[in-house]
Amino acid sequence: MKLAVTAASGQLGRAVIDHLKTSHPVENIVGIARTPEKAANLGVEIRQGTYGDRAGFEKALAGVEAMLLISGNDAPEKRIEQHRAVIDGARAAGVQRFIYTSVQGPEQGGGFADIVRSNRQTEADVRQSGLNWAIGRNGIYIEPDIEYIDSYKRLGGIRNCAGDGLCAYTTRAELAYAYACLLKDDSHGGKTYNLSGTPISQTDLVGFMNQVLGTRMTYEFVDADSFKEDRIAEIGEFYGTVVAGIYAAIATGAFDNESQFMAATGREHVSWPDFFSKI
Repeated sequence: MKLAVTAASGQLGRAVIDHLKTSHPVENIVGIARTPEKAANLGVEIRQGTYGDRAGFEKALAGVEAMLLISGNDAPEKRIEQHRAVIDGARAAGVQRFIYTSVQGPEQGGGFADIVRSNRQTEADVRQSGLNWAIGRNGIYIEPDIEYIDSYKRLGGIRNCAGDGLCAYTTRAELAYAYACLLKDDSHGGKTYNLSGTPISQTDLVGFMNQVLGTRMTYEFVDADSFKEDRIAEIGEFYGTVVAGIYAAIATGAFDNESQFMAATGREHVSWPDFFSKI
């Protein structure tokens, strides 16, 4: 079976392909990238494909039986039509199974909710495509918190507006494993999975960091408006609004979702004590 992964030059796309290479014939793995030379070192066939280009994707998917569409990162209002072009190209190319990376989160409000709503529309388009589909809803990546540890140490801890809300975090490595499983196994047709670990609070998160680092950092609640202003000042209007929206949604319980990782992969998501013991 020839399998294809879009956004092959991105971090998740690369990780999925690396997982596939451990158990699937390399000659039957195709990476699709907007700029193929950026994925040339993956050791698999790379084809050109740009979200929004239906004819281009029909060509890129020639001979492919199952594919993974990794959600685009353009503005929410643009993603829907871009994804529809990929779906139409897949159908025209004769793709049989279609896997989509969606996201968990709130469907009401602004900020991150705009992204969630665009993903929900693509989910609906996938379900109506006539293809044999499966959908993963990603939890929030925990990697940005790991990358921010030095800043947390400098500040004395984590400061945001999540309060006591629980968040179903995940890791890029766990998602890559899950999507490799969904691509190779046709028993998941018509199913949607929450791909994340056990939900934890910000207090839990800083506690795991303290155990590993030997620090005494704390969690401090900051009101949503102040946190949004802080994020916008540091990372800009669009991403600051999105990040602030994520933490505000954590406070409302929008990310307190039961993990369905076991159903999708046959094993449990990595536990947070195990994950943090290796950072």
